[in-house]
Amino acid sequence: METERANDHLFNGEDSTFSKYERAKEKVASIKRFYNHVLVFLIINIMLYFLRHKFVFILVSKEAFGNPEFLDWINWNVYGTTIVWGMILAIHGIIVYGNISGYLKRWEERKIQKYINSYND
Repeated sequence: METERANDHLFNGEDSTFSKYERAKEKVASIKRFYNHVLVFLIINIMLYFLRHKFVFILVSKEAFGNPEFLDWINWNVYGTTIVWGMILAIHGIIVYGNISGYLKRWEERKIQKYINSYND
């Protein structure tokens, strides 16, 4: 009962403390998801680099083992995974920390207002 009364002030007003709390909570959850993404990225890529030669022994038949083109193919797949996933991770970080969504929302609102004004003319 006391907590209900203590939180009554959170629901007052349009831009209330409750909405600020919810936005802050979502921002923290977004940052937490980004950190989890970084952790998974590091674990998987470290495993890929250390187990790269083991994959060669597991995946390669005796005929293909001596083929340097196939070994280069495996290396490029390991490097390619890191490069592509790293770019995706960078975009995720920019979205989380760069506030691109706010910029895009403001851009969208400006464009909508521009077209509304052009229709009024």
